Amino acid sequence: MKRYLATSAALALASGSAMASGLDRTGQPIGIIFEEGTYAEFSVATSSVDLSGNDRATTTVGSPGNPFQSATGDVGDRFNMFGAGYKRDINEQLSFAVIFDQPWGVDVNYPVGSSLLLGGTTAVADSNAITALLRYRFNENFSVHGGIRYQEIDGEINLAGGAYASIPGGTYNIRVDKDGAFGWVAGVAYEIPEIALRAALTYSSEITHNFTTFESYTAGGAATTTETKTPQSVNLDFQTGIAADTLLFANVRWAEHSVTDLIPENFGGRDLIDLDDSFTYTLGVGRKFNENWSGSLAVIYADVDGDNLVSPLAPTHGYEAIRLGVQYTQDKMKISAGIRYTRLGDAIAAPGGAVGVANFRDNDAVSFGLKVGYSF
Repeated sequence: MKRYLATSAALALASGSAMASGLDRTGQPIGIIFEEGTYAEFSVATSSVDLSGNDRATTTVGSPGNPFQSATGDVGDRFNMFGAGYKRDINEQLSFAVIFDQPWGVDVNYPVGSSLLLGGTTAVADSNAITALLRYRFNENFSVHGGIRYQEIDGEINLAGGAYASIPGGTYNIRVDKDGAFGWVAGVAYEIPEIALRAALTYSSEITHNFTTFESYTAGGAATTTETKTPQSVNLDFQTGIAADTLLFANVRWAEHSVTDLIPENFGGRDLIDLDDSFTYTLGVGRKFNENWSGSLAVIYADVDGDNLVSPLAPTHGYEAIRLGVQYTQDKMKISAGIRYTRLGDAIAAPGGAVGVANFRDNDAVSFGLKVGYSF
């Protein structure tokens, strides 16, 4: 049962977070620190996002009350994620882990010619993070873990279409150069190995970035500095054996996305991102079928604060998902694969959070993931 504890964690992570609340993509997992002995892993995941809507009648297109609508086209671009980790025991009580993930991101592209209000608007952001953790075991039941996280983020946003007609020239572009910054992680865990029970509480601090940015618009351009924070978060992970070779697992994640503002110096004091805080809940069951094969099934629900008026750069509001994982173990190697279907919450794209200009409904995403782990 103790070995199966790690098996379920690998299955849960194989399909990744895929399309999460705000810019959140991985959920910042630290489960590798609980692996036995020396262990290394590598993972890859891809998400295909179907994200489309319709322009809504506004005073910028036609007259007030004009029912004119046009399809936005599919604005969600496919994206890929990579991850890796290494864990080793220093002695019977102390162990360390190094984790690489890509925690934050956005890939949105409104096709030119489809949406009159948002056509030509694009946003892309990428991130890489390395987390170094130490874990100290007081005994077989209690332990603490903590460490530092270094992350780098860059991106670019282009605003165009009738919704941004108030911008001089009708277009605006900001390039966000790569910036690196540090944060920290701390947590505590309680375990009963005999029944594969583990409850782990982990806090991740917010991280402040001071980006070098370049804003360009019809009147010219300017090099500026823009401060942005990625959110603090809390993860509660729980699992316990409920029958022979059967495990129940759950996760609750809170993230303070509302601190993630992007307010460029020459954009009139407006926030380009405008996100709300969220809770994400996961509940699942895993089962070991034989010495080689295991599987898991989980349901996920993300509850986002506020109304469904959102930034056009992140036109969803919460989500529901189902995730299926399978794992094959042979000697010291285990290969995990997962698929996840996500139903994205309906939302209204509202630049500046004021007037809704596009209605997004009945959208979804499909994600696939693969992880290879090896114990030394």
